Amino acid sequence: MFSLSELAPLNQHQSRCKLLKPWWEVFMDYLVVLMLMTSVLACTEQLSRDRVVCIPLDPLVPPTTSNHSPSSNREALTPSSKTPNHVPRNISPNTRTTARGRRTHLVYQQLIARYCHTNVCYHEALPLCSRFFPYMAMLQSLVLVASGSFWLHFPHTSARIEHFLAILSKCCESPWTSQALSHAARQESIQEKEVVEERQPPQPPLSSNSSSAPVVRTRGSSIDSGTDSPLLKRLDSASFTPPSPCPSAHSCHSNISSLSLGSQVNFPSSKPSVMVDSPRQAISLDKSDGEQTRALFERVRKFRSHSESADVIYKVYLAQTVFKLLMVTVIFSYTIPLLSSLSFTHTCRPEEEALVGYTTFECIHVLSSLLRKLLLAYLTLLGLYGLLNLYTLSWILHSSLRQYSFHSLKDVSSLRDVPDLRNDLAFLLHMLDQYDPLLAQRLSVFLSPVTESRLLEESLERRWGEEKLRAMSRVDSEGSSRLQLVALPRLPPALFTLNQLHVLKLELITEARFTAQVANMKSLRELHLYHCSAAVDPGALGVLQERLEVLHLTFTQASEIPGWVTSLRGLHELHLSGRLSSDNGVGRSWALGSLRQLRHLRVLVVRGMLQRIPGELCEVAGSLVRLEVFNEGTRLLVLTGLKRMVDLTELLLQDCRLERLPSALLSLTNLRTLDLQHNNLRTLEELLSLAALRRLSCLRLAYNRVLALPASVAVLRGLELLDLSNNQLQSLPPALFTLHRLRKLFLAGNLLEVLPAEVKALQLLTELDLSGNRLEKLPSQLFSSCVELHILNVAHNSLSALPRGVAALSRLCGLDLRSNSLEDLPAELGSCPGLHGGGLLVEDWLFLSLPPRVRDFLSRSCPPSGAYSEGNSRPESDSFPYFSPTQWSFSSALESQI
Repeated sequence: MFSLSELAPLNQHQSRCKLLKPWWEVFMDYLVVLMLMTSVLACTEQLSRDRVVCIPLDPLVPPTTSNHSPSSNREALTPSSKTPNHVPRNISPNTRTTARGRRTHLVYQQLIARYCHTNVCYHEALPLCSRFFPYMAMLQSLVLVASGSFWLHFPHTSARIEHFLAILSKCCESPWTSQALSHAARQESIQEKEVVEERQPPQPPLSSNSSSAPVVRTRGSSIDSGTDSPLLKRLDSASFTPPSPCPSAHSCHSNISSLSLGSQVNFPSSKPSVMVDSPRQAISLDKSDGEQTRALFERVRKFRSHSESADVIYKVYLAQTVFKLLMVTVIFSYTIPLLSSLSFTHTCRPEEEALVGYTTFECIHVLSSLLRKLLLAYLTLLGLYGLLNLYTLSWILHSSLRQYSFHSLKDVSSLRDVPDLRNDLAFLLHMLDQYDPLLAQRLSVFLSPVTESRLLEESLERRWGEEKLRAMSRVDSEGSSRLQLVALPRLPPALFTLNQLHVLKLELITEARFTAQVANMKSLRELHLYHCSAAVDPGALGVLQERLEVLHLTFTQASEIPGWVTSLRGLHELHLSGRLSSDNGVGRSWALGSLRQLRHLRVLVVRGMLQRIPGELCEVAGSLVRLEVFNEGTRLLVLTGLKRMVDLTELLLQDCRLERLPSALLSLTNLRTLDLQHNNLRTLEELLSLAALRRLSCLRLAYNRVLALPASVAVLRGLELLDLSNNQLQSLPPALFTLHRLRKLFLAGNLLEVLPAEVKALQLLTELDLSGNRLEKLPSQLFSSCVELHILNVAHNSLSALPRGVAALSRLCGLDLRSNSLEDLPAELGSCPGLHGGGLLVEDWLFLSLPPRVRDFLSRSCPPSGAYSEGNSRPESDSFPYFSPTQWSFSSALESQI
């Protein structure tokens, strides 16, 4: 046996489609059913009782018309009835009288009449209307039945209609619907109460017996702004009744949510303000209901974008209505003239006089009277059907069915943001309004951005609580607490309770908003926004202006930069990463000149595609001390804006395709660090012009195309760091070694074959990088004079031996000898205490050439096989990066195999 629950889904689609049928569609369905029953009744009668009774007429009697009555027929047959059938035998032929009438045989006459009825007169005398009306009526009714629901089953419309009905059922069953509508009703009650209190003078406090009156009046307000519907009453009563046992967890959750909502609104209390002043006291949805509700919001959004792209349903319904109206017109046009042919008697002339004996018969159709009445009933129903089609056509043509506005919901504060709909979705909602407007109201909950925002807030409150956010926070080496949030719909409210947070990183958050609660984040100093256009309330802007010191912005277009950034008066560092360029070199919607209000800005980092340094930066030039421009391969043409930044101490212009040193550098007399890496510099003859930069201590020219280092480098007497890595230098001028303050010299990735002995003059040198050259030997003066050397990198050269004076480098803590032509290592390496614990980088087989005592010393507290411990701390270097022992071991093993 099958249960009713198993058989219910078989008719589920048919019952859902009733929601889209207006009253005229339902009425027309009933009319079509009655027409079909009328035609079926006529067919049944005709199949069971259809026959024709034919009586021969006397030729002497004038022929009667087809409309003679039976009495006249009897009168015409009277003479023949009195004629004797035979002549008596005892009468002689001479005395025989003239016979009257026609001599016939009664049995034979009956057979002839039967033959006339079945074979000749039925087909010749009976009109087509009497014979084929029932079948035509049934066929027409079937066509009308099929055309009545064609728009619901047409291939291009049925999928959208089924999808719409499925979404609508989910919207009505969702527990979030009742909660959102109740919240909207409470908001409406709050507004009404505020208006009443503003209009009415203050009244004395009510007694305890009447304290619940405002609550009752509040609940009396309709959710749909005045619509008083039984369906609404049923839903309201259901939402305030205790949950009943249900077979599914979803319905249980729905009842629980409704119960929690009802417990807040239904029960009166001595303080009516509890209900209206705290609308968020309702228990939020559980996790499963919240996930289903968010999925339903996304499903409604996708269906809206799909159904608003065309108006197929509207066109099919209009074509269906026009077709039915034309069908009714055609039926009336050929059926009404046939009413006169539905008579009771008919004259039949079979033209078989020799066989029959009579030329004319009077035939009587038994069902003519019944068929006439059924045809009149059928035409009456068809006329009503046509009138309804005329009304439908006028409704379609005089109504804007391709536009739908929730005008009835605009009075409700929480649903005023529901957008207007168009095309197929608008037409479906118009049809739904004819059934019950409350269903469209429940669908509007999932079209409201405010309602979706409130759902996201509740979800974030549940999933991203304060404990989880604190667990995600990390403390860096400087003791600052950091938190990174990625791909959230909005900021969780618990974020503003983290008063110990120093650095906040937000990435791919669509609707980030800083409210006045940001005042609780007393330690917030640094903010990162990666593709996140955050909004700031007026109450939060003042807090950020006072506390925020560092801001990182990553964007795609300059229009995504929030406007409140330019008002952060206390900002010290600003990092911009995105497309800032346009035809004029700076974004049109947001220019760097807008930074003139940032009077305390110290550091500006720009990662974009600038074609010029904006002159508007002179507004902040008085406070700016560091400027970094990463231009992503775009050529920086105009640098005159640098002349006004006289207080600039650090300048970085990377990947700007510069071909020579900018002349604007002469004005930067306070410059200490100049970084021109990743450019197209070929010559450094302009170094002589940098003599005015007496404070310049760091010069980075790596990753260029410098062929030779001029002697004018000697003018940079205050230089402490010089980076010429990855150029095309073949030799070093002696003037380079007159820079006695030089502490770090990076010459990696060049074409050097000899290191001059004059390197001994650099007695303060602590770091030297000569990797990636063509050196075959190192001067002994390097080890005897440069005793302050901490890091020496000579990897990837052609060294055949290492000088014996390496023991003089007592401070050496990093030595890279990999990828050379060394055959052995000097045992003096054991006199360098800083090399143990990973300071020596060399192949495993070469390391084994050392004496065992030296090997034990260098690999102390380290695993064997040349893997060195990272427990011994040593200073980090740009040219001598620190790796873990596992990484060193892997590199050595790989190179030994090669």
